Amino acid sequence: MPDNYFARYLPLLLHFLIAGALASVIVLLSWLIGQRKPTRAKLSPYECGMTPVGDARERFSVKFYLVAMLFILFDVEAIFLYPWAVLLKELKMFGFLEMLVYMLIVLVGFFYVWKKGVLDWGETAKPRGNA
Repeated sequence: MPDNYFARYLPLLLHFLIAGALASVIVLLSWLIGQRKPTRAKLSPYECGMTPVGDARERFSVKFYLVAMLFILFDVEAIFLYPWAVLLKELKMFGFLEMLVYMLIVLVGFFYVWKKGVLDWGETAKPRGNA
């Protein structure tokens, strides 16, 4: 172990200091030199090229959150397929059968979600009253 253990971290500390100083100088120069001419168009929120309609704090549909959570869930499950594909030759038939069981469980979950209508974004009008 060297005499001064922290001397090995000196280049890393120097890197952080230079990066922080450079970022601060760039932001400061941008603030000093940059033009500030606020207009109505510049101050309006950007909505993917569309004119903003309504309040920014409008509530989202629960379906939006359900689809987002399902995307994360099935995305993580798909990531588990990669290590299996890499080790498929070493796992032989046992690994293949285990992955078939795994994919069957994922598909059962997917069909359950599909059958419940979570993936249906369209508004389905149900008749009320006398029908």
